[in-house]
Parts: sequence; structure tokens; C-alpha cells
Amino acid sequence: MPHELKPAAATDRTDRTAEDVAERVRAIIADVRARGDAAVREYSARFDGWEPERFRLSPERVEELVAGLPAQVVEDIRFVQDQVRSFAGVQRESLRDVEVETLPGVVLGHRHVPVAAAGAYVPGGRYPLTASAHMTIVTAKAAGVDRVVACTPPIRGEVPAATVAAMHLAGADEIHLLGGVQAVAAMALGTESVAAVDLIAGPGNAYVAEAKRQLFGEVGIDLFAGPTEILVVADDTADPLTTAVDLLSQAEHGPDSPAVLVTTSESLGREVLALVERLLPGMPTNDMAGPAWRDHGRIVVCADEDEMWRVADDLASEHVQVFTAEPRRALERMRNYGALFLGEGTCVSYGDKVIGTNHVLPTLGAARYTGGLWVGKYLKTVTYQEVRDPVSSASLGRVCGRASRVELFEGHARSGDLRAWRHGGDRFDWIDEVTGTRQEQPA
Repeated sequence: MPHELKPAAATDRTDRTAEDVAERVRAIIADVRARGDAAVREYSARFDGWEPERFRLSPERVEELVAGLPAQVVEDIRFVQDQVRSFAGVQRESLRDVEVETLPGVVLGHRHVPVAAAGAYVPGGRYPLTASAHMTIVTAKAAGVDRVVACTPPIRGEVPAATVAAMHLAGADEIHLLGGVQAVAAMALGTESVAAVDLIAGPGNAYVAEAKRQLFGEVGIDLFAGPTEILVVADDTADPLTTAVDLLSQAEHGPDSPAVLVTTSESLGREVLALVERLLPGMPTNDMAGPAWRDHGRIVVCADEDEMWRVADDLASEHVQVFTAEPRRALERMRNYGALFLGEGTCVSYGDKVIGTNHVLPTLGAARYTGGLWVGKYLKTVTYQEVRDPVSSASLGRVCGRASRVELFEGHARSGDLRAWRHGGDRFDWIDEVTGTRQEQPA
């Protein structure tokens, strides 16, 4: 059995807290549904201190903000977006439309059709999260989405120029300086100034996540998201300092972000624990990383490699870094993860910021049943069918009639009967009664 050198000190949010969030979100959504832009404006003023004449930035204002950024910032944004766009393009090309003749003259097929309009939510708050613009907007455009609406909140009453630049360079068709539940509700429901979208993607705080959850069904969403998670899977070949630094790199996302080490080496676990305690006091983001490590950090020591992989897979973590002698074994031994980072040459921070894979990933165990955001999330795989051969239509009609009557679906059965009558010359009493004749079916 595995044992923990460092267990988590806290449980997740209380049910009461979750209920409070849900109730507040429900009230805001209802208000936006009823009053549209007026409600959006009030909540923006209340929560963000932001009440401009219009939330949508004009093309001229966007260009001004981009031009005011250092050239290196813009160059780096373009570089990262090129990586995301390139990989998303490869993913899109892997999705083929298909068509097959399953019986003589019976043609079945499917097509991958992009949604018409998508909303991209790019969080703000403490930090300008430009990378979320790359992940949501670039990916949507690579999928072929015609209209992308992008929303991000002001940061301490200021326009986040770098985020706006990232949205613009990613290809956003509309950029609104608007955050929180009110932004998600406006995109999902539509208001006088924001036409509704078909799908909303992007991370956010507990209120944004709850808004997406409550609106799901009226609008599509990428996935249900919770606090950022990191799991490092390591053996005795792992470097303790690299392991400690990478654990804290994700703990700084917020005080409820789990950072977990699962290892076969107790000595590694003890070294990592000591290094984390030495690193934390000097971290500028210790106000977030410190509580996250104290309350949600774990170091789990396993008896052997088999147990290590089993524990790691059971955790179904969002991000999994693999620091073992043979890191690619994770591809065979694991199935539950949002994204794998194989070997010490890579890290979750690369995935978050620069490498090109998408960083909008499943949390809270959702990796058991879904992957993260990718071009496929913006596509609807829709089928079509065509029966060109009368003989095949009659044959299918006979089977359809029999199968439908087993289920007591007489209307379905008659659709099949009609084809068997029309194309195969079969006789049915109900058709004779409707037509008023028992004449032979005409050619």
C-alpha cells in the first residue's frame, strides 16, 4: 500500500460554499436573461468597477493597444499562436469526412461541421492570461468557426492590452472588455449588443465555471473545470529540484490548486518536501502557492512501479509530468489524464504558455471521461444517409417494419412498409385501406 509523506491538509470547498456560488450565479443569469445589457452593465460596475459607454472595443482601439505594446511582447504572442495554430491544424486534418456504401445503393456518411459562433472567455483578475486567448480563439478559427466573440475583464480598472492583443492576433471577430458571470451569460443568452453564440470555451473562477455549468444545454461548453492540478510521477532517476519547482509552478494558480508527487523513491519525496519548503518563502506568488501546497499538496510513496502507475491513473489529474527512466511508458500505463508531459525536458508551464498543445483541460477527475479543448470541440460530427437502390430500400423497409412492431412503434413500421410496398411490391392491409383499392402497386 502507498503511504503519504505529506497528505493534503484540507478538503474541497464545503457544500454550503458551492450552494452559495450556484445561487448567486443563478440570480445573475436570470437577471441578464430578463434585462439584457442593462443587467450586464450593472454587474460589470458592481464586480469590476467597469462601466464604459460600450464594452466592445472598436477596431481602432484594438490597433492602438497592440501598437502600444513592446515589439517583443507582440513577437512572442505571434510565436506561441503559430505553435497552437500549427498543432490545431494537424488535428483538424486528422478528422476526415467519410462516405461508405454499406449495401447496394445504400450510402452512409459523416461530416465534421464547425459551429457557427463561439464565445471565448479569457480570465483576468490578478493576471493578464494571454495564453487562454491562444487556446480558445486560435483553436476555434482552426476548426473553421465563422464568428468568435472574445470576453475578458479589466484588471484593476485598466484595459489588459496584452490580452486584447492576443485576442486580436488570434483572430477574434469581436472583443468585449467584460468579465465574470455577466460575460458568460451575455454570450450564451444574447443581449441587445452581443449576439448569442453556440459554444463557450475557456477557463475561469468558480463563478465562471458555475455559469457555464448552469447554461450548458442552452449553449455548448468545452468542459466543466475546477482548480488547476499537477501530478508528477517520478522514480529515483528524477531530479529533486526540478520536481519541486514544477510542483510549485502550478500551485501558484490559486490556493485550491492540488500539487501531487507520486513516486517509488522515498528519498526523492523527502528531498522534494524539503526543497519546496525552502523555495516557497522566496516566491513572489507565495500568497497563492503557499496555501495550495499546505492544504492540497501531497507526496505519495509507492512500493513499486506498478503501484505508482495505478495510483497515478486513479488520480486522473489535469496535468501529469513523468520523470522516470522511461517516461514514454506512461503512454502505455496511463489512460486518465488531461495532458502528459514526458521527461524533464518539458513541463506543464510549456503546455500552459508556449508549446502548442491546448491548456484548457479536465480537472476534478473529469479526465476519466473526457480530454481537453481541441478543434474537435468546435465541430459537430453529423451523419447523412441516402438509399439509391429500390431493391435495398424495399429490403430495409421489411426489416424496419418487423423491428418497429417488436417495439410497438406502428408509425415507424409503416414508414418501412411504404418503401417495401412502393419498391418491392409487398402488400399491406393498412395501405389498401388508405388507398381504397387492392390494386397491384404500379411500377
